[in-house]
Amino acid sequence: MRILLIRNDKLGDFISSLPACQILKSAHPGFKLTMLVNSYTCDLARACMMIDDVLVDQPAMGWLKDIKQLTKLVQKNIYDAVITLFSTTRVGLAVRRANIPYRLAPATKLAQIFYNHRLTQRRSRSEKPEFEYNLELVRKFLIDQGVRDIPEPQPPFLSFDPDQITKLRQLFCRQHAIDPAHKLLFVHPGHGGSANHLTLQQYKELIENISPAQPFTIILSAGPDELNLINTLSDLIPDIPHVIYHSTNGLVKFAQHIAFADVFIAGSTGPLHIAGALNVPTAGFYTRRRSATALRWQTLNSPERRLAFSPPLCAREEDMTSIDVAAAARDINRHFLQPDVSSSPP
Repeated sequence: MRILLIRNDKLGDFISSLPACQILKSAHPGFKLTMLVNSYTCDLARACMMIDDVLVDQPAMGWLKDIKQLTKLVQKNIYDAVITLFSTTRVGLAVRRANIPYRLAPATKLAQIFYNHRLTQRRSRSEKPEFEYNLELVRKFLIDQGVRDIPEPQPPFLSFDPDQITKLRQLFCRQHAIDPAHKLLFVHPGHGGSANHLTLQQYKELIENISPAQPFTIILSAGPDELNLINTLSDLIPDIPHVIYHSTNGLVKFAQHIAFADVFIAGSTGPLHIAGALNVPTAGFYTRRRSATALRWQTLNSPERRLAFSPPLCAREEDMTSIDVAAAARDINRHFLQPDVSSSPP
């Protein structure tokens, strides 16, 4: 059975679809899974072993031309079913025009009229993690196909060859004159998402209060357009051992570097969710805005490998300056950096 799974929005949204991919592929050996994603996430999608093929959504100028182009892309192969994890009118119209027999999407907004199978979810209430909403849709599909023994998803949901990651870590340490015995604590102050974020002064205070029991080096990581941001943060912590990692070789290479982190610390951004999918220990900073809470955008790592921090109830829901980052650092120390706790990814 040929299945098209659609999640063609942001990086964090794509990562939230990986548990759904996993149970689809493990539920039936005959399922062939193609995923429609955007151009930014396509290389990472191609690196996922559980995705058989990838279609890249590149919107065209002009509404009619865009719909025709997307329809043609969806018609590239003959699919028995399409599951749209988050639908829009353009996607719904394209899959309807492609005449895919089984079409499933959330029963929300106008786009639902283009689907012959729907599931009411009320995502706007943010009562569950985003990945759980995606899993609900896939479970409905599997039940509709007569699959009763539906597996539970298990991390990691993204992985690379362990030998390759070990060699990459060794190379990284040599290039940056880091003792290979050091803990590598990634701090990613970038904020590509829509939520509010910590200030650089807060990141400075956080880093100053991190004190692993073992020798360590802070890795200030940045995406292609964030170099000035981490240079400024670097200037704020001249006495703390740290190096700068500026990711300019694509998302897959960035993910491979995240894979050897001992801890990954960031706001609610795509790189934090990559770390979670790799089952790397994470410390995430979230607002309490309903659509951007720590629950709604919970990372995919095992429960013992994730920490989340948000403004206190007495503060405004998006006032990230109200977070006690010194206390957060103590929690990170206690949870991940004690000598008897192994925080390295499996």
